[in-house]
Amino acid sequence: MLTKAFIPYKGYYSTPFSRWQGSMANENSIVLAGNTTKRWLAEKNWDPQMFDYLILGITISQIHHFYASPWASALMGAGEIPGVTLSQACTTSTTCIFQAAMGVETGFYKMCYTLVTDRCSNGPHTIWPNPMGPGAEVISENWLMDNFNSDPNVGLRMVETAENVAKEGGFTKEQCDALTLRRYEQYLEALADDRAFQKRYMFPAEVKISRKKTKLVEEDEGVTPCTEEGLARLRPVIPGGVISFGAQTFPADGNCGLLVTTEEKARELSADPSIPIQILSYGYSRTKPGYMAAAPVPATKMALEHAGLKITDMKTIKSHNPFVVNDLYFAQQMGIQAEGTDAMGFNNYGSSLIYGHPQGPTAARIIIEGLEETAMKGGGYFLWTGCAAGDTGGAIIFKVG
Repeated sequence: MLTKAFIPYKGYYSTPFSRWQGSMANENSIVLAGNTTKRWLAEKNWDPQMFDYLILGITISQIHHFYASPWASALMGAGEIPGVTLSQACTTSTTCIFQAAMGVETGFYKMCYTLVTDRCSNGPHTIWPNPMGPGAEVISENWLMDNFNSDPNVGLRMVETAENVAKEGGFTKEQCDALTLRRYEQYLEALADDRAFQKRYMFPAEVKISRKKTKLVEEDEGVTPCTEEGLARLRPVIPGGVISFGAQTFPADGNCGLLVTTEEKARELSADPSIPIQILSYGYSRTKPGYMAAAPVPATKMALEHAGLKITDMKTIKSHNPFVVNDLYFAQQMGIQAEGTDAMGFNNYGSSLIYGHPQGPTAARIIIEGLEETAMKGGGYFLWTGCAAGDTGGAIIFKVG
């Protein structure tokens, strides 16, 4: 269990998420993240020079990716600090936060900034040399779609791994549709009262629309409304399966920032010192091949064990759910009963299933929402869990208040 790593209350932001090929489609995600952080720090009147290290999370290469972390630190106004670039698919944010916490725990960092960003839009298409191939024809790879459509280890599309878990759990399309509708209704709660919940943490992204003009992206773009009838009409993506296009997420663009520091500095920088946020524990896993949606379960069990806690101790639970099956299986395996029905009671105020998945920053936004929800509840333990490419998973537990 960790004891020394803290996050200042409100020491974080997330931009809105924009469905791919939306307003952020033409922005270099490293540049957008660095510039967004600079604007956010200026609004908070925080000096970028206070940081001593940067952990940058990104999964989809951009131009000048070779310099990603030191370039981002310079863009945000902290060009004197070193850093590292991490990539772990959908659990990138979680691992960034854990690595920052470990640095604070061991005394290597006092003020570590974690910045996570991705642009699924207009992703790179890589050409690999193949001098020994027929006619020396090159090997090509589309970073996004080729990897969505085939895990090189098991040769399955991601949706096929989710269908494997659905079959193992005995879930029906009707169950998938019902929970998808519930997730959409939870997202609508974050939009109530002129987006009161989202405005607790969301910071607009400034994007170029011409050489001389910019615009602020202040709200999520591309969320598809869900209805019971509409979901019922959608056929499963795989014949004989249970998951329709409505019951899975979509690629998106966005970025998030989060400060990890000591208890003393967190209290000093907190918007409300009476709400301490402590990073308690972390878990990781790799489940059997071709069952990616099952990976959050063993990762969660590890995190709980390291924290000395039980699932029933959690005041708030949030998950990265690229497929709704993730939440059905997690609730089933962890014995969660809420509001009389499995899985219906967690992921309040939104989840990646509904507002999209920019990969690197996805978990960070969900974590930030969970921190805010837990603070609204008066404090308690908060669990984030999720799966990632390659049948892997991650989990992290916080103590709020």
